[in-house]
Amino acid sequence: MHIRNILMSTVTAVVMTATAAFSEITVVNPQKPGGGTTVWTEIIMKELTKHLGERIVLRNIPGARDIPGINKWHNDLRFDDNTIVVTHGGNGVSFLQENVDYNYADYDSIGLMNLNIIMGKVKGADMDKPVFAGTSGAVPEAFAMAMMICGPDQTMDQYIKCFGENVRWVKGMSGGERRLAFKRGDLTGSRENPATYAIHIEPDENAELWFHHGLLDPVTGKHVDDPNFPGAQFEIQFKERYGVEPSGEFYDAYVLVKSFRDGLQKAIWINKGNPELKDRIVAAMRKMASDPESVAAIEAKNGKYDWYIGEDGDQMRDTLMTFITEDALRNLVRFNTEALGLNSVLKENLFPQNR
Repeated sequence: MHIRNILMSTVTAVVMTATAAFSEITVVNPQKPGGGTTVWTEIIMKELTKHLGERIVLRNIPGARDIPGINKWHNDLRFDDNTIVVTHGGNGVSFLQENVDYNYADYDSIGLMNLNIIMGKVKGADMDKPVFAGTSGAVPEAFAMAMMICGPDQTMDQYIKCFGENVRWVKGMSGGERRLAFKRGDLTGSRENPATYAIHIEPDENAELWFHHGLLDPVTGKHVDDPNFPGAQFEIQFKERYGVEPSGEFYDAYVLVKSFRDGLQKAIWINKGNPELKDRIVAAMRKMASDPESVAAIEAKNGKYDWYIGEDGDQMRDTLMTFITEDALRNLVRFNTEALGLNSVLKENLFPQNR
C-alpha cells in the first residue's frame, strides 16, 4: 500500500505539473467587443487554438484610442507568463506621438500581419480639393494627400499651408458616420483596411480606388506595391503625376508614420523572458500560417497578406525603429499640430541618440 500510495502521488504530481504548464492563455485586446481588431483577434484565436491545443480566452480592455488596455498589459499583465497582447496600427501611431507607457522594444513578437490602408474616392470628384473624415489614425492619409495635391519640393511651411487651403478635414465622425457620408457624396475620400474596402468601397458604383500606402519589406526597408491593388501605391501615383520620386523631409515623416501604422497593423506580443510560452505559440502560428483551411479563414477577413512570425516579427519592429530620426519625428508632430489640430507630443526619448 505504501508503494502504491507513492506511485499515485507521483502520477498526481505529474498531471498537476502538466496542467500548470499548459494552463489557459489570455489575450489582452485594447478594443471593445465588435471592434475591427477584436474581430481579427477572434478569428486568429479560433484558428490558432486548432494548432496549439490549449484554451485561449480573450480579455477586452477598451479605452480612449485603445491605449489604456496596452498600458495595463505593459505595466502589470505582461508579467503573468500566460498573458499576451494584441495591438493594431493606431497603437503604433500613438507610440510615436503620445505619452503612452508601452514600448515595443520590451516585447518579443509572436506574429504580425503587415497590412495596408486603401484610399477610395468618389468618381468624378475633384481630388485636389478632397473632403475627408479626419482622425488621429488617418495621419498617413493626410501626409499623402498633401504631397499628392501640393507636389514635390515643398518646405514644411508650404505643405502645411497648402493642406489647409485645399483639404477639408472633417473631425468627429465615427466609422459608420463617415461611410454613410461617403456614400452620400458628402465626403469625397475614404480610408479602409482591405476587408472593409471590399465591403464598403468596391461594391459602390459611385466609388473607385484612389491610392494605397504600399507594403513594407522589413529586409530592404522599402515599401513595395500591394499585389491586391497593383499600380495604386502612393509612390507610383506620385511619380506618374509629377515625373519624380517623392523625397525630402516631409516625405520622411510620412514614411515614418505610415510604416508604424501599417507595419504594425495587427500584431501579437509577449513579454521578453518568457521563452516557453513564446516557443509554443510561435510553433502553432507557423502551423496555422501553412494550414490551407486556416489561411482561407483568415484571408476571408483580411485579404491575402503575409505573416511575420517570431524572429521575423522582431525584425519588422527593428526595421521600423530605424525610421525614427529627430527630424522626421519633429516634422510629424509639427504637421499634426499645425495642420491637423492634434495634441501630439514630441517624444525626445525616441530620438536615436536617446534610445
